[in-house]
Amino acid sequence: MKTKTKAAISITVIALATIAAAIFFLNPSAHDHGDAATSKSEQLYTCGMHPQVIQDKPGNCPICGMKLTPVRKQAGADTGARERKVKYYKSTMNPGEVRQTPGKDSMGMDMVPVYDSGAADESSSITIDPVTIQNMNIRTTEVVRGPLRRTIRTVAVIDYNEHFLVDVTTKVKGWIEKLYVNATGQQVHRGDPLFELYSPELYSAEVEYLIATGSSASTLQDGVDLKSSALTKLKYFDISDEQIAELDKTRQVKKTLRILSTSDGFVIEKLVVEGQMVDAGMKIYRLADLSLVWVYAQIYEQDLAYVKLGQEAVMTLSFLPDRQFHGRVTYIYPNVDEKTRTARVRMEFHNPGYFLKPGMFASVSVSSELDPSAILVPDSAILRSGEKNTVFVALEGGRFAPRTVTLGPQAENDQYQVLSGLDKGEKVVTSGQFMLDSESQLREAIQKMTTPEKAAPSTAPEAGQKNTAATTQAEAEKLVYICPMPEHAMIHYDHSGKCPICGMTMMPVLPSALHDLQLPGKLLYYTCPMPEHADVHMDKPGNCPKCGMTLIPVLEEPKKAPLEPAKGSEAIPEKLYVCPMAEHADVVSDKPGKCPKCEMTLVETSKVPHGKDAEKNWHRLHPAPVSNQDAPQHQH
Repeated sequence: MKTKTKAAISITVIALATIAAAIFFLNPSAHDHGDAATSKSEQLYTCGMHPQVIQDKPGNCPICGMKLTPVRKQAGADTGARERKVKYYKSTMNPGEVRQTPGKDSMGMDMVPVYDSGAADESSSITIDPVTIQNMNIRTTEVVRGPLRRTIRTVAVIDYNEHFLVDVTTKVKGWIEKLYVNATGQQVHRGDPLFELYSPELYSAEVEYLIATGSSASTLQDGVDLKSSALTKLKYFDISDEQIAELDKTRQVKKTLRILSTSDGFVIEKLVVEGQMVDAGMKIYRLADLSLVWVYAQIYEQDLAYVKLGQEAVMTLSFLPDRQFHGRVTYIYPNVDEKTRTARVRMEFHNPGYFLKPGMFASVSVSSELDPSAILVPDSAILRSGEKNTVFVALEGGRFAPRTVTLGPQAENDQYQVLSGLDKGEKVVTSGQFMLDSESQLREAIQKMTTPEKAAPSTAPEAGQKNTAATTQAEAEKLVYICPMPEHAMIHYDHSGKCPICGMTMMPVLPSALHDLQLPGKLLYYTCPMPEHADVHMDKPGNCPKCGMTLIPVLEEPKKAPLEPAKGSEAIPEKLYVCPMAEHADVVSDKPGKCPKCEMTLVETSKVPHGKDAEKNWHRLHPAPVSNQDAPQHQH
């Protein structure tokens, strides 16, 4: 019985083995089952509107019902053990201590490697078919390096120049017998008659003067003293020398005295009428000289760093759109409005022709250059999630990789400075990111409504485009027209013709020929903000004796002392680089790079206030090597 059971089991095992062998040899594709599964797993499908939907087979999006598009994931994404490139080694105890070779830090701890992020970019990149790229309307632009310029535009109000306001008063009590200037807004000049005043005090003073100059005093000295006393009294009553000379000539005292204007200007206040009695010190007129006006602009506090004394300000008026008025920033007020969070900035503009009238609203722009060479990226390439800023970098072979970037200030032409994350020459996606990131749907809608030229700045010109680039640069240098009269050259026109003030033919000039006055450093002297009056040097604040504008300080650039190595340390290299953050002054290197703490680009130590501290950290981390002569000799 046992023999029969064993025989049956043996026959069953042989039969099963025969069937398995037949299946194996009759189906050779089974050998590649693992490879097929691997290949199949690499073929993924996603939704264009909802990239978070990823499936391993074709179908429709469960959210919007759109057909899924194929996206092939890189093989490198599944290779977690791929060898990565080491950028440098850093200390675990002192993050600012880095070197290019392995070893121990200053505290004796092993330094750990920091790997290049290129492997991460490759693993997180996705590949899109060229036909799909065209259908998605993806456009790219090249990251460029250029000047970081910021133009601040704001509204302003024209006001009187407080330095040119004059009150007309009397120093005696009297009555207004006649008014020569009898209307508000009337223009007067220095020496013009304003009114005639009858005052018993003035009459008595004139009589005393005639007696002192006409009577024979007991002694010569007494006569001189009486005449001098009477003359001084008349001058203290603001009687002019011409009027005193006329009194000496006629030897007759008049009932009234004609009061003359002591300055040019317009009557902005008139507080008397004929026959009115006035007391000593009472304000009769207020005159304002409008040849130089003040303009108050409101600047947000985050923009105050871009406004400097002496900067050129360009003002336009709504009722004169064909011309620009050029002035200077002369004062930045020290307080910020608590409600609007703006600071008041005062600018001064010459006013030939009196086009600028106090009370007018105006538009003012102030331009400044923050960095002559900065990495710039278009705003349309940036995706903001609230926590970080991301751009998609176009790689070779139709691959796109997300890259986190650190942004700096906003520049002109809708660009931003990139502090870290991008390099010059890389290409970033400026249109079509909605297929790469769901947060860009609104940006894509705006992008489609704009023209391609405005939506994506052009990349570097090719060889055949040099003439076009030159033409564009020439158009940027559009001619402006100014009057040949220096007093009228502050107004720039965009068309030729005659000067509306003096009738002279206007001449064309290039905007690049109008240089701004640059003022950094330690106080040297005060000068006029107008470049043509730069020869005015004063040792105290005041007004320019040539044009009347408020003088601004000229500062001297601090002299850079030569770096001297400390005793017992290596000589300082010609250039050292440190993190621009003062709290990261321990991050110092002799080569450009990134800060390992904040990823900001290292800057030269001579350009930051904490540069000296960084140099001391360099000495501490790089002690002088011990020479053979200083090394102790082994005694046998």
